[in-house]
Amino acid sequence: MNKYAQGGLIGAVAIIMLLGSFSGGFLVGHFLPIRANASQPLFAGAPELAPTVSPQQQSTTPGELETLFQPFWEAWNIVHDDYVDQPVDDLLLMQGAIRGMMEALGDEHSSYMDPETYETASTILSGQEYEGIGAWVDTTADYLTIISPIPGSPAEEVGLKPGDKIIEIDGEDMTGVDAELARQRVLGPAGSTVVLTVAREGESEALEFTVTREKIVIKSASGEMLEDGIGYVQITTFGDKTTPELRATLEELMAQNPRGLVIDLRNNGGGYLHTSVEVASEFVGEGVILYEQYGNGERDTYQALKNGQATEIPLVVLINEGTASASEIVAGAIQDYERGKLVGVVSYGKGSVQNWVPLSDNQGAVRVTIAKWLTPDERTIQDEGLKPDVEVEITDEDYEADLDPQLDKAIEVLLEELNGSAPQ
Repeated sequence: MNKYAQGGLIGAVAIIMLLGSFSGGFLVGHFLPIRANASQPLFAGAPELAPTVSPQQQSTTPGELETLFQPFWEAWNIVHDDYVDQPVDDLLLMQGAIRGMMEALGDEHSSYMDPETYETASTILSGQEYEGIGAWVDTTADYLTIISPIPGSPAEEVGLKPGDKIIEIDGEDMTGVDAELARQRVLGPAGSTVVLTVAREGESEALEFTVTREKIVIKSASGEMLEDGIGYVQITTFGDKTTPELRATLEELMAQNPRGLVIDLRNNGGGYLHTSVEVASEFVGEGVILYEQYGNGERDTYQALKNGQATEIPLVVLINEGTASASEIVAGAIQDYERGKLVGVVSYGKGSVQNWVPLSDNQGAVRVTIAKWLTPDERTIQDEGLKPDVEVEITDEDYEADLDPQLDKAIEVLLEELNGSAPQ
């Protein structure tokens, strides 16, 4: 009997483009995904899928269902009898029907994943190696759209930015092409190149980028000591290895007695909800981390865990338009408790929770929005994002000159706090 593979997957509605010739598509929801062993729930006590009629459908009789689906089977027979190119592919028709049902919900975060895409999506947050350009992307828009490049990836190195719409791939116009199909055309083996033409807000003309695909190892947490006794921690995703990698990073940094920490959540597309609670608990000692609000008014409350390593040290958190979902949970909790100031620009704004539910006979999975999440102060950030306490943008000129004014400002804000003066 299948079970929910995800007891609450948080992530920007995204698919990560890291795949090569032997991999399928990528993922995320809350960005994000599922474990490779989809038969096991991520949370203890995850509900089982009903093998027949769900409780919500018990009032519908078999006869009513037969009547309801009569037009569907009529359309099915018409296609098989009259469509010009025979034989038709029944498997593709079935998958298309599921995809259409999910799209009819009108929720951009609820969708269907075919078996190949689901298989690779289920491993995205496992910390494995992949080949591709390294970018979280949105496949729900008219064009394949960059949510955020992965730090250190080919996508980031060539200058792709959140919000870039891919309008041509290798010179081929993507107008009217399904964004999922466009994503697949971007994939390829390490060492090969792909030419992406993008439309960028604020630019009157399209921009062209030649990206060389690489083997990418996703290290989800790392850090180093900066000048003036400041520790720097970068968290790039919220997956299976994030918590142990973060704890090891903090253990190493805290042993050096830093005066304060800069937590970099920029271009972090999200990940598992439970990982966001574990990460936030390293910086917030007690209290609510988030609320999970369901449609019937009920809610689940996630409290901070104990024994965090950095619950007292002064903090500043870096966010940008690629900070989404699980990373917004962490930043939102830190902001609400005034544990640290947020520096950067408004975050992505992904405030919903999805379950990834595998279908029988290895026929992929459906992702269904089950709840909204709220910050400790019961704020919802859906489509709004988190507003930084100190707003700092990075310009094209900054990027070309290899400058990082957001990080510079974060250090300045932290030093001003440590020295007892108010940041400007």
